Amino acid sequence: MISLSVAVGRFVEALFWAIFRVAGTVAAAAVLGAAVLLVAGVVVRRWLRQRRMR
Repeated sequence: MISLSVAVGRFVEALFWAIFRVAGTVAAAAVLGAAVLLVAGVVVRRWLRQRRMR
C-alpha cells in the first residue's frame, strides 16, 4: 500500500512539472511572438515614413 502511495505521489509530481514546463514554453513563445510583431511594426512604420518623405 505504501509503494502505491509513493507511485501516485511521484506521478502527480511529474504531472505537475510537465504542466509547468508546457506552460513555460507557451509563455516564452507568446512573449517572443509579441516581440517579433512589435519590431516588425516599428520597421514597417519607419519604412513607410521614409517612403512618404521621398
